[in-house]
Amino acid sequence: MPADPDGPGLGPSRLGPDSERALLRFGRPAAFWVGAAAITTGVVLHLPMYAGAGDMGYRLVGMPLDAPMVVGMALIVAGLAVTLYGLVPPRTQRASSSPPQVRALDDARFSGAHVALLLVMAAAVTIDVMKPVTLSFVVPGMTQEYGLASALAPGGGTPVAYLPLAGIVGTVVGSFLWGGMADAIGRRASIFFAAAVFIATSVCGAMPSFGWNVFMCFVMGLGVGGMLPIAFTLMAEVIPARHRGWVMVLIGGDVAGAYIITSWLAAELTPTYGWRILWLLGLPTGLLLVLLNRWIPESPRFLIQQGLHREAGAVMARYGAAAVEAGSDQSGSDQAGLEGQGAGGWRQLLASPFRGITSVVALLGLGVGLVTFGFQLWIPTNLQRLGMDEVTSATVLRDTALFGFPSTFLVAWLYGWWSARRTTILLGLVTAASLAGTVVLGDALVADRTLLYLLLVVPITGISTLLAVLVAYASETFPTGIRSRGTGLAAGASKFGGVLVIGLVVAGVTAPSIPATAFIGAVPIAAGALAMALFGVETRHQSLEEITAGQLARGARSPEVGAGAAGRLG
Repeated sequence: MPADPDGPGLGPSRLGPDSERALLRFGRPAAFWVGAAAITTGVVLHLPMYAGAGDMGYRLVGMPLDAPMVVGMALIVAGLAVTLYGLVPPRTQRASSSPPQVRALDDARFSGAHVALLLVMAAAVTIDVMKPVTLSFVVPGMTQEYGLASALAPGGGTPVAYLPLAGIVGTVVGSFLWGGMADAIGRRASIFFAAAVFIATSVCGAMPSFGWNVFMCFVMGLGVGGMLPIAFTLMAEVIPARHRGWVMVLIGGDVAGAYIITSWLAAELTPTYGWRILWLLGLPTGLLLVLLNRWIPESPRFLIQQGLHREAGAVMARYGAAAVEAGSDQSGSDQAGLEGQGAGGWRQLLASPFRGITSVVALLGLGVGLVTFGFQLWIPTNLQRLGMDEVTSATVLRDTALFGFPSTFLVAWLYGWWSARRTTILLGLVTAASLAGTVVLGDALVADRTLLYLLLVVPITGISTLLAVLVAYASETFPTGIRSRGTGLAAGASKFGGVLVIGLVVAGVTAPSIPATAFIGAVPIAAGALAMALFGVETRHQSLEEITAGQLARGARSPEVGAGAAGRLG
């Protein structure tokens, strides 16, 4: 490697702290911070109307938008545009040198920098998942305030299901939109634009009309749909191979943690501050994520694919990886090439050899969505319909999530140290069986509190863990050029299940009862477990490049693919 850091070589260890700090800046820092300030100010301008309604139980129904709110909305829209402009990286000249060996990332010692990244990603995942989970706990209060139709008020007017339907449609669109964005402008920039959307859409809590709530919930969904797949993509591309599997499942298991936090907040805050406070919490949580920006790097693998070899070397050095030019190791160069080449784009997900994995991701994701936005979404309402009050139902669900939370550690260990493929199959079958038991017992399960807790553990906590496993698996099995898209497919499929089940409720085809929502979720989960048995590949302790190479070799041996297709992808 040349001694001159400005020469043709990589010189990552000589870039120095100034260059590393430059990597942690936004594309146009001034524009980003101006935009973030405008969004925050716009949200704050919505708070006086909410605070002024304290003596009315924080009910805003029927109130007109006041002047500060109108100004605030204009600031939010302008702020989002300026923030995105500030995040898009400027054009940079690509390096002519050989890329560093990405294998060094997998050989690196698990360090404090890795721990810091994981803590921040855990916070990001928790904040992200709290948004759709909140839907479950605002529906009862919103139904009462706006006089909407639901299982609690079948004689109401407009179905309250339009709210979660708008939010879930937004998450589906956001999963695919952010998946493409992260593969185009980077993982880091996409994460912070999602955070900006979180801050902006906290104004859901101050919207006086149901129509405005529906619209803002859709926009909120756009950001929610994007955060989860990008966070997992970034972790997959930085964490050493021997730790990657169990760490990602453990972080993803914080989906259950998000449910615990949200149900606790609902039980503690809504009796005093009303259902709107749960939306307004998006302001401090979104700001927290932005303020943690220095601990979120860009992916070295993405930088290498973009030809930014020197920058990739600096990030690798931060994580204790010695960046050596891949040209000094032909096998390392070949594996990097496998990750960087290919047709790219969404169509590659449907091309051999990836279409089998795509079917696994789609089926399991669909089942997770049907349970999350069918069974989970309506369980607070169903428990209240069967005689529990709002606080009791929230407490039951919080306690259930607490009881099931330790299982996340067991699943993370199995995924990382036993088998990623077999763990996914086992978890899918256990989840499907638990849902089948719930179908058999139906509404009668509320008669016995112990039985109620036991049967709710898997649909509440297990389904969250299954989502964590699914997104982790997707982030490992697709190559760098389409990794965010593949992980976005996992997240998008899970949300599309929500679109289907909530659409059925809105259309009046089925009531959101406990047996109905459990049954329609069990079927695709069982089918997904079968697809994994047929098409799944093992990822345990393998580098991302080895996983891709194995799939391409497997596809080349298939008569359907042939050497020509493998050559195009490799």
